[in-house]
Amino acid sequence: MPPPDASGESDKPWSAALSASALKLVSQRGRVPTSMPAPEFLDTNVLVYAYDSSDARKQKIAQNLLRHALAGNIAISTQVLAEFSATLLHNISPAVTPEALSDVLKALAPIRLIATDGDIVRRAVEVRAKYRVHFYDCMILATEERGGCNKVWSEDLNSGQKYFGVKVQNPFI
Repeated sequence: MPPPDASGESDKPWSAALSASALKLVSQRGRVPTSMPAPEFLDTNVLVYAYDSSDARKQKIAQNLLRHALAGNIAISTQVLAEFSATLLHNISPAVTPEALSDVLKALAPIRLIATDGDIVRRAVEVRAKYRVHFYDCMILATEERGGCNKVWSEDLNSGQKYFGVKVQNPFI
């Protein structure tokens, strides 16, 4: 990581979020889980509802789950962060500025993060072959499986169904 400049900021805006995180990711051909398994996993839609005030009921539920994630009980993935960022930049009205989004991402840094890699993509293909769900949902399922999660919070998958032993729960029903 490059050294901070005179203002105390790194020349890469995301480095502060990374260094502030207590995460210790392990990578060994993508087969090793995060340093501590999280029992649950948040899908992108839950993070979006936590930020978006257009549905107060869903926002309250999502913010409660987000508090649990910040406390270390729920994990997310790099895919979730990327989808969340794209949604806030392009699909929320009014769009979030890159500067504001950077602050949000820094605030999310304490959440356990499960990195995606080639092995996750290959596992997602297996998930797709078995369950016939959308490929990016397969990526979510493969990632949370790697993280040792036993539940995924999502409104995009069939609530109550298990995928490779991981149960889906829709927090909004």
